[in-house]
Amino acid sequence: MSLIIEKLNKTYPNGVKAIDHLDLEIKKGMFGLLGPNGAGKSSLMRTIATLQQADSGSIHFEDIEVLKDPMSLRKVLGYLPQEFGVFPGMSAEDLLNYFAILKGIASKKERQILIQQVLELTNLYEVRKKYVKGYSGGMKQRFGIAQLLLNNPKLIIVDEPTAGLDPAERNRFLNVLREVGAQNTVIFSTHIVEDVKELCTDMAIMNDGRILYQETPTKATQKIEKEIWTKSIAAEELEDYQQQFSVLSSSYNPDNSLSIRVHSSGRPTDGFENTDPNLEDVYFIALRKE
Repeated sequence: MSLIIEKLNKTYPNGVKAIDHLDLEIKKGMFGLLGPNGAGKSSLMRTIATLQQADSGSIHFEDIEVLKDPMSLRKVLGYLPQEFGVFPGMSAEDLLNYFAILKGIASKKERQILIQQVLELTNLYEVRKKYVKGYSGGMKQRFGIAQLLLNNPKLIIVDEPTAGLDPAERNRFLNVLREVGAQNTVIFSTHIVEDVKELCTDMAIMNDGRILYQETPTKATQKIEKEIWTKSIAAEELEDYQQQFSVLSSSYNPDNSLSIRVHSSGRPTDGFENTDPNLEDVYFIALRKE
């Protein structure tokens, strides 16, 4: 179940080039698409989901030529956009029944069985009678997963799903998505590095409409072993260190000094200590190289 994107381009009428000659291959499992806000991730997700047309290029999923046959993809697609609206004054159970009818599931008995399955999978069965508009942010996102599973999709796209969720809701949502991703091709678009680290078997980093880097999270960190260095400095020294070294990130210590992380093939200077790399280091290195 591979998704293959070749030479994809999309420029909006205002001149913004959202997707720039993009090539990408995504295989079965959880795929994380990392990038800052404005990197073009949502534009790419909408294009794959056939919600907007590309200017040029091609997208293939299994034997479907997506840009020429969008209806065939929609039959096997589950999509959770960044902003997911719900109908007011309807329970989760009734709303899922409505969506199931729209998706062509004519049998009432089949709908009932399917709705129970997706509610249990997303841990919403106990609150199935409650109005969805009264759900918390995390519950609404899990409801979004429930509705997209109604047509048993082979390709699932979720766009920035954990933005705004508190830690507990985020963990519940990621657990649901982890279970769903075991059997499907799932594209998980986010700017939160930790989400990709916890969830994805493969990843790519995107900015300015282009793919900068693609690798598994494990191999990506292994490739920069012995290349990440830390040092505590005074806050007022940060600008000087940024001019001298490749400073990836900084964080405050309890004494209000700064702990900086630097990328270097060898010890930058006295006082630096080698430390284990993490996925955030990989992310910042890719953006700096660009």
